[in-house]
Amino acid sequence: MPPRPRFDRRAPVRELPNINDRITYPKLRVVDADGTQLGVITREEALEVSRDRELDLVLVSEKADPPVCRIMDYGKFKFEQEKKAKEAKKKSHQTEVKEVKMRYKIDQHDYDVRIGHAQRFLKSGDKVKCTVIFRGREIQHTALAETLLKRMAKDLEEQAEVQQSPKREGRNMIMFLTPRKTPLIKKDVEEAQPTKAVRTINLPDRSNQKKLAMKTKTKEE
Repeated sequence: MPPRPRFDRRAPVRELPNINDRITYPKLRVVDADGTQLGVITREEALEVSRDRELDLVLVSEKADPPVCRIMDYGKFKFEQEKKAKEAKKKSHQTEVKEVKMRYKIDQHDYDVRIGHAQRFLKSGDKVKCTVIFRGREIQHTALAETLLKRMAKDLEEQAEVQQSPKREGRNMIMFLTPRKTPLIKKDVEEAQPTKAVRTINLPDRSNQKKLAMKTKTKEE
């Protein structure tokens, strides 16, 4: 029986960049730091030029004939490359489909919890699959499930757009929401302003009533 291999405690070998003395090709096509073509020169001449510039000789194309090198500040170049890679990683987000499951007889508290989960998924840039599960004879109440899903779409309309309307699949009814790309513009609802009541019945003129009463009194005297 072969002996059991021992755990290798040695540090992994790191690939060192091909710069300066690590470049072994006798002839090189060299590009200066400002982009000027120095032509095909020997390795020793290229190293001498890079030392005079107080910069590094970096191999940028090993497969070319002859290989291409560039004179640059390798430390600064490496820092900028790592910075660009980090920024690209932050911007890149692989969209996933997250599912929110519920029953059509869900109570308000559990419904609010599902809404919170969906909002969190949408905020992170993921799509949301809203699923209403039917059990037994509940399959007869697909209309209630559709109403529930439409209610959820309405409650999430500021964060999401409906990618697929409620649709029955087997013993489930599903709806897909995707993060909203453009902000939702709601139409302002004009509130009805109370209007003052307009008097439409003409009241009798009191002055005419007074004159009539005085005439009647005079006749009686």
